[in-house]
Amino acid sequence: MSGKQGFKCLLLGYGHIGKRHAAVIAEHPETELSGIADLTDVRSVAGYPSDIPWYPSWKDALANSGGHDLVIIALPNGEHIPAALAALKSGYHVLIEKPMGLTALSCQQVLELAEQQKKQVFVVKQNRYSPQVQWLKDLVDSGKMGKIHMIQVNCFWNRDDRYYLQQGHPWRGKLTSDGGVLFTQFSHFIDILYWIFGPLMVESAHMENLAHSTTTEFPDSGSFRFRTAGQALGFMQFSTAVWNRNLESSITILGDSGTIQLGGQYMDTVLHCHIPDYILPQIPSANPPNLYGNYSGSAANHVQVLEQVVMALKGEKSAATNGQEGMEVVRIIETVHRLANHPI
Repeated sequence: MSGKQGFKCLLLGYGHIGKRHAAVIAEHPETELSGIADLTDVRSVAGYPSDIPWYPSWKDALANSGGHDLVIIALPNGEHIPAALAALKSGYHVLIEKPMGLTALSCQQVLELAEQQKKQVFVVKQNRYSPQVQWLKDLVDSGKMGKIHMIQVNCFWNRDDRYYLQQGHPWRGKLTSDGGVLFTQFSHFIDILYWIFGPLMVESAHMENLAHSTTTEFPDSGSFRFRTAGQALGFMQFSTAVWNRNLESSITILGDSGTIQLGGQYMDTVLHCHIPDYILPQIPSANPPNLYGNYSGSAANHVQVLEQVVMALKGEKSAATNGQEGMEVVRIIETVHRLANHPI
């Protein structure tokens, strides 16, 4: 460690989310940016840190630089696993943007190499840090709702030509580089299900391409039925065919002694809370979503993500979102695709 005496972070990818990572690294007192790799020469982009070296590819960055502590992977989905494997072989810890990968098998290869190299693997799951989601997990864990009978998740977003045909992002809509809407848009909400309820058994699934037949190689909409380890019945409906702008991301939970519903565009609002002798606490407002011009993404909680990574690297606590959990979310999505006859 050097500079401001922080962990040196090599950033692979300087698109929308890469810029967010760069800003968070600069703000954190214990991290420093040690290099940026991007296919485009981004040194003239507004806000680019002038003293940071640029590399024309992630392979070039790993081959021609050294001394990093952490490699942050903010590349197209299909490049997450190759870049993670290469970074681990170079002797670095890795933080991978969601999804960890596009198959559980490839994620397992990353975990096995990390164990051999004695390095840590982290996956960005920033929606876990939403105050409303943290409140929900604590409430379910407390048992105040009794036995959970049913869970319903709705994710209805907009992703139209403004997103898929945006210049500079040719990977979007491609099966091998994007993977599909459950990977790119909705994996955070599947992660919330996994985080709160544990492993999910997907029982059936259906997927269709309703509005993107000329722009994507995968379905834009669908649903699946699942069971939790506690035998709760669950359903998730999802679509990116909403006109013009995102509509909702919601979760409804029915217990034998309570009912909860979070809603809003990003599960950031308590819409219903009915539990005997329970007073709803004052819950802090959620951070605003990441804004990308013509569309928006999930909550901007990357500050908390990086803080958890730093604490884990210092040995102060275990990783809050580790590679094992990242792999399990990929496994769930992979199963949905297989049962819907749309394998990755």
